[in-house]
Amino acid sequence: MNSPRKQQLVEQELLSSYESLYRLAYTYVKNEGDAMDVVQESAYKAIKNAGSLKNRDFIRTWLCRIVINTAIELLRQRQHELSQDILPDDGREDKYCDFDTIDALDVLNEKERAAIVLRYFEDRKLQEVADILEENLSTTKSILYRSLRKLKIKLTEGEFCYES
Repeated sequence: MNSPRKQQLVEQELLSSYESLYRLAYTYVKNEGDAMDVVQESAYKAIKNAGSLKNRDFIRTWLCRIVINTAIELLRQRQHELSQDILPDDGREDKYCDFDTIDALDVLNEKERAAIVLRYFEDRKLQEVADILEENLSTTKSILYRSLRKLKIKLTEGEFCYES
């Protein structure tokens, strides 16, 4: 597959997956503007590096990986600049309506968060999640199981404190 053809395929996938890529970025940066910046930067990187794509069947997986890496890169830059934790933006707007769940994702490490978002928010198949995370299927299942346990603990925290 020649490079202009790859670039065209990447552009088509970017257009058809924009909302999904935005939501993925948002789960990391928790801010509408930053999520848009992450997707825009990821699109630039993807189009620029379209020639390095080896298999057209994995374009979407490749794009998700770029978005995740770009979001993590942004967060690391901010942490370095601020030398403190990033505070969530109070004026959030997104299609994910359950902000308690979004906030609970903070207890997960980067790989756990990506696994949960891809599997349950983006409804990806387990094998696709494994491919994006660059893990084998059984390791991905373990990551998901461990992540779900952490989320359950975080989401039920304080639930019984109000009972008399």
